[in-house]
Amino acid sequence: MEFVHEVTAYLENKPGRLAKICSSLAHEKVNIRAMSVMDSNGKSVLRLVTDDLDPTKRVLTSLGTEHTWSDLLAVEIDNKPGALAKVLERLAEEHINVEYAYGSNSSAAGKSLGLFHTSNPKRALQVLTEASNGSDHSQGRRPLHVR
Repeated sequence: MEFVHEVTAYLENKPGRLAKICSSLAHEKVNIRAMSVMDSNGKSVLRLVTDDLDPTKRVLTSLGTEHTWSDLLAVEIDNKPGALAKVLERLAEEHINVEYAYGSNSSAAGKSLGLFHTSNPKRALQVLTEASNGSDHSQGRRPLHVR
């Protein structure tokens, strides 16, 4: 588990716009580790995790693309049924809200990469690290969804 930099860009929703950004990043030798694109009121919201934040920001600025960046929690998850649910239930037990999430492949065999924007990133990291190390210090709190 680690924090990664996510860039959020706001694009015109028209043919070729996403292709131009991706080819410009490729030209600068920036690898896209994960990506999500969604339509929102006629604009597209592009979320990217790349291997290098500064060139990513430079590319978007050079293309006149409005963007921001933030930290996101990246979690390697077993690529099997129920593994994601287990992570989400553990966060819910601690009353940590997942504001948005998306996934990508992982370089580790049999794993996926879950990317989470949560209401309390530092606590989410602590909770998931404890759970993965087998030293779960939960206080027996019931998840909100079962109350």
